[in-house]
Amino acid sequence: MKLNWKLLLGASAIALYSMTGIASAQDCPRGDLDERFCDVDGDLLADTPTDPADQIDPDTLIFAYTPVEDPAVYKEAWSDFLEHLEEATGKDVVFFPVQNNAAQIEAMRSGRLHIAGFNTGSNPLAVNCAGFNPFTIMASKDGNFGYEMEIITYPGSGIESVDDIKGKQLAFTSPTSNSGFKAPSAILKSDFDLIPERDFEAVFSGKHDNSILGVANKDYPAASIANSVKSRMISRDVIKPEDVVTIYKSQTFPTTGFGVVYNLKPELKDAIRDAFFSFEWEGTTLEAEFSKSNEGQFLPMTYKEFWEVIRKIDAANGVSYACE
Repeated sequence: MKLNWKLLLGASAIALYSMTGIASAQDCPRGDLDERFCDVDGDLLADTPTDPADQIDPDTLIFAYTPVEDPAVYKEAWSDFLEHLEEATGKDVVFFPVQNNAAQIEAMRSGRLHIAGFNTGSNPLAVNCAGFNPFTIMASKDGNFGYEMEIITYPGSGIESVDDIKGKQLAFTSPTSNSGFKAPSAILKSDFDLIPERDFEAVFSGKHDNSILGVANKDYPAASIANSVKSRMISRDVIKPEDVVTIYKSQTFPTTGFGVVYNLKPELKDAIRDAFFSFEWEGTTLEAEFSKSNEGQFLPMTYKEFWEVIRKIDAANGVSYACE
């Protein structure tokens, strides 16, 4: 499957701005990266441009968190961290509420987004098409991290196992989501011989909270979701635990990856990175929200290592990171 992120924006897609520092194939290796990027050090990420003229140092930094739930909830949740980021960088920082994964990728690719948390499935697209350089994920205080994909239904739906989805409807979130589409597609095909349209009706809800609420309200008979989102919704009393039933739980996947756009000045990149790892969670708005899914620190990581399983899932689904 050729997953073209640009097409996900639909007919109203915003024209992309040209970006500086485009390198020819003769100048640099790039692997799966878009032709505008280089990867000389082999870490699978776009390198910082070597020419200082191609590096950016914006007066105002734009931050966006993956649109897994209502952006209004997370503007408040991130407020204390963004104040810390302003102090660490000496710059104004603005929270940018994005409505879908493709719009978030487009914003970084076009130069309108500098710091972001991209969801698990969007990370490879953001890395290869937008020059995203992730370096950290959230983890529990004891260092555990990740989430599982669950397929859920509601009590009395008549669906008691994955095989019972055949002939019914299953809600995905969006094509760029790992737990909301990529992982369940690969697992349903390889482990259960269930293929969308042939064996069940596939619909897209747009976001994990939409899918979870849709099942709880009996709008969807089943849905594939990230259980970290479900946990936070239960903690906020958006749904009750007994509203949904889990019929499948996957292996653990890495959660949202946080990082910066590739062409920030190196000293600014370092200041932002340091801000993530020096942030004190206790008593903050970030802790108040993310402790609901047992997260309490930023853990250093590498895209090459931590996202290997996600790239394998994409390969199993025939996904290529087409940027145009």
